[in-house]
Amino acid sequence: MLRTGLTGGIGAGKSTVATRLVERGAVLVDSDVIAREVVEPGTEGLAAIVEAFGRDVLDADGRLDRPALAAVVFADAGARRTLDGIVHPLVRARSDEIVAAAAPDAIVVQDIPLLVEGGMAPAFPLVVVVGVDAEERVRRLVSARGMAEQDARARIAAQATDEQRRAVADVWLDNSGDPEDTRRRVDALWDGRLTGFEENLRTGRPAVDGPPLLVEHDPDWAAQARRLAERVAVAAGGRGVEHIGSTAVPGLPARDVLDLQLAVESPAAADLITDALVTAGFPVDAAAPGGDAGTVRVHRSADPGRAAVLAVRVHGSPAWRHAVELRERLRADATARTDYAAHKRAAAERHADDADPRHYRACTAEWRSDPDE
Repeated sequence: MLRTGLTGGIGAGKSTVATRLVERGAVLVDSDVIAREVVEPGTEGLAAIVEAFGRDVLDADGRLDRPALAAVVFADAGARRTLDGIVHPLVRARSDEIVAAAAPDAIVVQDIPLLVEGGMAPAFPLVVVVGVDAEERVRRLVSARGMAEQDARARIAAQATDEQRRAVADVWLDNSGDPEDTRRRVDALWDGRLTGFEENLRTGRPAVDGPPLLVEHDPDWAAQARRLAERVAVAAGGRGVEHIGSTAVPGLPARDVLDLQLAVESPAAADLITDALVTAGFPVDAAAPGGDAGTVRVHRSADPGRAAVLAVRVHGSPAWRHAVELRERLRADATARTDYAAHKRAAAERHADDADPRHYRACTAEWRSDPDE
């Protein structure tokens, strides 16, 4: 099963994307729909709201009067926190029930409007953000929903910024075009990434890496690695995760494969979190050796759209120290960086037709990182 977080600002057209994903076979968990279900008449959610805010938030039929409730909580942060404390746990519980009932090969899409604001992105192996320019969103809210322009701008301003959404987005799905263009983008995401990711997770198989191809340093690697590191840290119970390897060194050419290092207290501690790492999108790389000077095991990303290697190492071990010290030396020493880049290019040429990345990695590991050696 692949759990995918879907979000986007008001007016971005997230429901259009969700509808197409369902048409392709996704199991949709719609937080907005569930949030309405858990406060229907007769539910514990509605009873708790009435207890907190009084019967003035009910209409004549005993149902929740949403405008009346909004008038109470919109300008009162404490009231909003009270409401969130009632509704959010109920929504999470119902969402968990739907996810648990999904088939083992399901692609579950959890539509969460406030995913960014709630800090929930690291809980998903993949996050898709539906993006549209703010001015276009205002236009849509005014023309399609009949919202006053001032109200539309206030709603947008109260949510996360595009910068904050981009920071958590594994996929930024542009929905500024016509509906057919959006459907094509969703289909490309489904066929080119989601189905392969799900299959890899279900079978415990990392995504295919391929022959070494060096590219110039991408400034976005740091943000991508930070996103993956936060995901791994949540799965690992808050343990430290670092971006290491060539992609962590500005100016150094590298394969477009992110290297991460997870620090554990002992091999036994690593054993306890293995399943959680797999669920987070990092199956064990059965072909990679473990027990090498502190390396317990190696995981690799199952995501066909973002190659990554996760080394689980005992904190303070020789392997852990070597990875950190090599990164810091290459960042600080331009001469070493140039020499290492030449060594990497030679290794890449030597293994250009080799589909097994271990051979290229072994060759680059021969570079002597100690200036006194």
